[in-house]
Amino acid sequence: MTLNTFKISQARDALRSGETTAVSLTEACISAIEAAGQLNAYCAQTPEIALEQAKAADERIQAGDAPNMCGIPLGIKDVFATKGVSTQAGSNILKGFKPEYESTVTQNLWDAGAVMLGKLSMDEFAMGSSNETACYGPAVNPWKVDDQLRTPGGSSGGSAAAVAADLCLAATGTDTGGSIRQPAAFTGITGIKPTYGRCSRWGVVAYASSLDQAGPMTKDVRDAAIMLSAMCSYDAKDSTSADIVVPDFEAALTGDIRGQKIGIPREYRLDGMSDEIAKLWDNGIAMLKDAGAEIVDISLPHAKYALPAYYVIAPAEASSNLARYDGVRYGHRATLGKGDGIDDMYAKTRAEGFGPEVQRRVMVGAYVLSAGFYDAYYNRARKVRALIKRDFEQAFASGIDAILAPTTPSSAFGLGEMRSADPVAMYLNDVFTVTLNLAGLPGISVPVGLDAKGLPLGLQLIGRPWEEGALLNQALVLEQAAGFTAKPEKWW
Repeated sequence: MTLNTFKISQARDALRSGETTAVSLTEACISAIEAAGQLNAYCAQTPEIALEQAKAADERIQAGDAPNMCGIPLGIKDVFATKGVSTQAGSNILKGFKPEYESTVTQNLWDAGAVMLGKLSMDEFAMGSSNETACYGPAVNPWKVDDQLRTPGGSSGGSAAAVAADLCLAATGTDTGGSIRQPAAFTGITGIKPTYGRCSRWGVVAYASSLDQAGPMTKDVRDAAIMLSAMCSYDAKDSTSADIVVPDFEAALTGDIRGQKIGIPREYRLDGMSDEIAKLWDNGIAMLKDAGAEIVDISLPHAKYALPAYYVIAPAEASSNLARYDGVRYGHRATLGKGDGIDDMYAKTRAEGFGPEVQRRVMVGAYVLSAGFYDAYYNRARKVRALIKRDFEQAFASGIDAILAPTTPSSAFGLGEMRSADPVAMYLNDVFTVTLNLAGLPGISVPVGLDAKGLPLGLQLIGRPWEEGALLNQALVLEQAAGFTAKPEKWW
């Protein structure tokens, strides 16, 4: 077992016992990254910073000051501001941008002694479900069958690929409409989106401010619990940050869910759902029932409107957030011709700096916020969002402890396979995940099996707000029952 294949929990114990060092762990990951260029998971590598942090972590461990994340080598999604290190959110418009500040989430991790291996590829401004909108080219799923390169999912595709291929022990991700959970399902790893407000958004490049939430992407549920505890904190710099105690999520992992009620939403059984996904879901239901949970059919009547509501609200917020990229203060600035004015600079800079998908969403957002269409689209979507949130509230008020559903409608598809003239085909990948973001709820994807091709499939559990500990424990039970231990066969 090579050091880079360790889980966080294994590395923590090995570091404390003196079996290995943070420097050795870090060197193993750096070597793995250098050998995995074909995966294109990292868009910026920081080996010097990593080794410096690892040496400091070893000193803390020797001094008896070793938080759970001390000495753990991580990959950081390129949406998190990292002081003095390239942060471009997958976009040419931020090429060369090196922040003078650190995001709160990454600062929390460095304070806990974690190590930064580098920045991870992502869809441009987190807008995408396949990592194919990234300005540095797509990351590649380490799971390869039929000699076809496949997507690791999006937007946190680089994070998912890096964790699945053991190019780090864990990674940060962000989830606006499923961008942690969908790539986790596509690559056979675990990913949790916490309750909106649990992790600070300060220093995270914004896509849709009322939906974005950071979370960990890890090799198993226990690691997700350990890392989430380190990432979370109240942050006065983020007006949406919740001033509530961050519990020890690992302590909640009892493995006992006897007597708990697990809801199965009938609206998630979509017309045309593949037999494989339906069977996977039924298997998950049986696993939780065998563990002593009570299975309850529930209704989330407005779930069918979630996807269109999301694709009105998210672009609307994006069009507002991305207005700041104008070529004036930082990032890319277009070369102007003779006679060009300020408006020409704005237009040329944004046309050159933003990719087609970002331009599409900005234009959609500007349209739905325009005077003649604000009520017809944006306000109506906000009302639908309120109804979706109420559906979940009523389900939990009836005594439901968690909800089980598929994470994705399929396994990972081939790179280029869904890049068609119709972007809606790609948007449908979010059909099971966007409801949680609209309602602000926590959700976790756990790998539970392989499809007929040998590609991983995941199920997601949806929890009560602020009860990530209970959700992680339910996920642990599912993980243990599924017994998923498959790893991609190394080809890179």
